[in-house]
Amino acid sequence: MKKIKTSDVPPKAKEDALRALMIGDVVGKPGRMVITRNLPEIRARYDVDFVVANAENAAGGSGITPEIHNALLRAGVDCITLGDHAFRAKSIFPILNSKSPRIVRPANFPSEAPGYGMVVVDAPGNSKRPAVQIAVLTLLGRIFIQQPVDNPLTTAEKLLARVPDVRVRLVDFHAEATSESQIMGRFLDGKVSAVFGTHTHVATADETIFPGGTAYQTDVGMTGPFESIIGRNIENVVDNFRTGRPNNFDVAERDLRINGTLVDLDYVSGRALSIERFVFAED
Repeated sequence: MKKIKTSDVPPKAKEDALRALMIGDVVGKPGRMVITRNLPEIRARYDVDFVVANAENAAGGSGITPEIHNALLRAGVDCITLGDHAFRAKSIFPILNSKSPRIVRPANFPSEAPGYGMVVVDAPGNSKRPAVQIAVLTLLGRIFIQQPVDNPLTTAEKLLARVPDVRVRLVDFHAEATSESQIMGRFLDGKVSAVFGTHTHVATADETIFPGGTAYQTDVGMTGPFESIIGRNIENVVDNFRTGRPNNFDVAERDLRINGTLVDLDYVSGRALSIERFVFAED
């Protein structure tokens, strides 16, 4: 296992800070395997307290199943977020509807949709800090995404009002347009701990902490085969674009990487202390 980065991961800004790792879209079996093989070591090596992973593409490139859900949790993922492919596998519905789930679908789906748009998960305490409640919320963008969803900004306001005492709040904004992601980040500045984008599978280089204390990155990237076109077989995708012929966009298999973002948080105030892009690749 080797790290591919331009700089070293910094020590925690404060000894008692809470470090969260937000992992970008997990694509197919390659994405699942790179997590299950490496996440326990990553958590230990980088002193990670809480892991969120977007896994809406984890089942063959679209959707998630109970078996995949359970495997990711066993590997060390604390909460799973979903996006526009949340309901591709109906077998996940009972887990989405279960009591105290650790998986969330976009909160601005219709209220009749299976599952919850926000969950509160406990991060265990240690010798430096007590256990911390963490609210995880996911929302779907509306620009260029063919889903009938409610306004993500007003949906976020309503849900956050339900957890006034939970200071650490992490938001996965699953969106296509970078401008819409920036709008969400600015709108939630000072109201949540971090807004991290998913969906495009391409990591952006705009990680920052806004004036109100909210960490932000437009897209945290993809977990799976880097030698691909957003996780899919290069030849098939290029042939489709070049000729217009239908083709199977099979999941690629080479150069497996975990893309994500590390955020250090003040667990008392919920404010972000530092943010850094994170890339890990298997040898």
